[in-house]
Parts: sequence; C-alpha cells; structure tokens
Amino acid sequence: MEEIMESMSNEKMQFAVLIDADNISSKYAVTIFEELEKYGSTSYRRIYGNWSKGNGWSEGLLLEHSIMPVQQFSYTTGKNATDMAMVIDAMDILYKNKVQGFCLVTSDSDFTRLAMRLREENMFVLGMGESKTPLALTRACNRFIHLNLVAEQNIEVTLPAGAGGVLEERNVLGEKSVRTGGYGGQTDASSDEQNVTSLAEIRQVILALINENGGKHVDLARLGNRLNDKFSDFDVRNYGYSKLSTMIDEELTDLHVKKISNQYYVERRSNLTKEELEREICRMIEKNGGMVENLACLNDELHKKYRQLDFKQFGYSRISSFLRSLNSVTVHENAVSLKR
Repeated sequence: MEEIMESMSNEKMQFAVLIDADNISSKYAVTIFEELEKYGSTSYRRIYGNWSKGNGWSEGLLLEHSIMPVQQFSYTTGKNATDMAMVIDAMDILYKNKVQGFCLVTSDSDFTRLAMRLREENMFVLGMGESKTPLALTRACNRFIHLNLVAEQNIEVTLPAGAGGVLEERNVLGEKSVRTGGYGGQTDASSDEQNVTSLAEIRQVILALINENGGKHVDLARLGNRLNDKFSDFDVRNYGYSKLSTMIDEELTDLHVKKISNQYYVERRSNLTKEELEREICRMIEKNGGMVENLACLNDELHKKYRQLDFKQFGYSRISSFLRSLNSVTVHENAVSLKR
C-alpha cells in the first residue's frame, strides 16, 4: 500500500474532491485532506448542501480548506437534490480532462453508479465515508477510506483529575471513546454497523496465497499488495493497527510473521506434515474397524483434532483427493479403508 501511495505522490495525480455535506460531518475535514495528500493534489474542492440550513460546515472551515460551497435547495420533500448536483458536476469535470482522479466523500450508496461510471473512463476513484457505508459503494471505488476508523487511530490519552487512575481517551475528533478491545481493535460497542472487510475474508486471501506458493511462507509486501488489490477498503487502521505484521500476529492466530535477512514473511503456525496426517488417518480408520463408510465423518474428526486443517496446504481441494494420494488407504465411492 505504501508503494502504491508513493508512486501516486510522485506522479502528482490531480483529483477533484466532491463532498456530500448531507451525510458527512465537518469533524472529518482534517482527516479528509490529510489522507488525500497521500494520493495526489486537488484541482477542485467542492462541497454540496443546503446552506440555508445548519450542517456544521462553517464558513471558517470552508475557507481554511479552500472548499467551494455549492448551494442546493431541496426542491421537494423526499428527494435528494444534492446527489443530482454532485453527479452533474462530476460529469462536467470528467469531460474537461483536467483531472486523473475523483475523491467522492460520502456514505450514500446512491453514488455507487457514479463511481462505476468514472472508473469506466479510466479515472482513479478514491472514496471516503464512515464505516457504515454499504459495501456496494466501497467496492465500486479503487480505494475506500473509512474516515471514522482512520480518525480513531490519532488518539490523545489524558488522565482526568480525580479519575482514580482510569484513562479517558479522546480521539482526533475530540470525542471521548472507551477502549473495549475485541474484534479488530474497534472501540465503540454502540457505534453503527461496521461494513469493513472482515478478518475472516482477509485470512482466506492469505491462506490462498500461501497455498499458491506450495504451502511455503510468502513475502509480507506481496501479501499487502494482494489484499489491496482484492479489497478496495483494506487498511490496517480499520482494525486498530498501524502495521500489517502486528495485525496478523495478534488477530490471525493460525498465522505467523517471521523475519529472514531483513525481509518479513507470513507462514502457517501449524507444522503438520502430510506424513503425520496420514498416520493419524490410518489410526482413525483402524480404530473404526478398518473402514470408515462416510468421508464426511472422517473429515469432521480430523477437523476436531486439527482445527486449522486445510487440505489446500498439501495441494488438494478436497479430502477425497488427498486420501487418493496416500499409499496406505483405498477410497471407494464414499468409503475409505486401509490397504491390505
């Protein structure tokens, strides 16, 4: 991810930043432009909303960040005129051929089609919104940044007077948060639903890459690139970490990061060999009288003993294929028995 950002910064990609004031809070203003600096420069900075109503985006804030407000009245109840104004401006800017990318700052899934259309024109689409943003929009962008989770990483820890040693934490937004630990380092149990890529999905991609490499360890940088390619919103900060290596070691217990000659690699923690697994299978079959009539039963027993067992690490997609590769057993239809 860092290599991608560095390459983009060197090329000075020009962006048009379009902010939906209807559903993006002004408290994210600093985070928006700090993150954008990693990807390129901005030619257009526009924010859309009904300025006759208070929305938190003050005149001072707009001037500080050089954002041009676009007034959009609500012509009729139930219709979002801001959406239409943003789409029209985006297409106007697109056909002027002055930018290489768009930054759409919104959590509204109605902009999914716009993101897709911009990508069809070979535009780089950077999305920003809260983690409640529907997956349809996050996956439609080349990259998507969850503003609330990224902002939480900038935490200022203070010890209030008379707190009795209890730490109060205030994040970059000035909001109090309580660190509860748990899934992915997310801290606020009462927050909106988190639509970030799950750790289970991340684990599957890592295991698939290890399997592609014949079960051997894989380069951490290569792994990071694969995750970025697979998931547009992948960012270790979404899970409360600053390093991918730390996240893997602490969250994915069946995987391990090791260092070899100043290079970092990821491997399975399990040292189970094919020979050891074959001996255990023979023991189970022998205990069952020399035959197991249902492969599913044998598969269940193996996974009870080896919870992280994946036959793909040995180069096979199914237990039946793995068993047929063994010299000590015979597979007939759905039954497996010891060779005589």
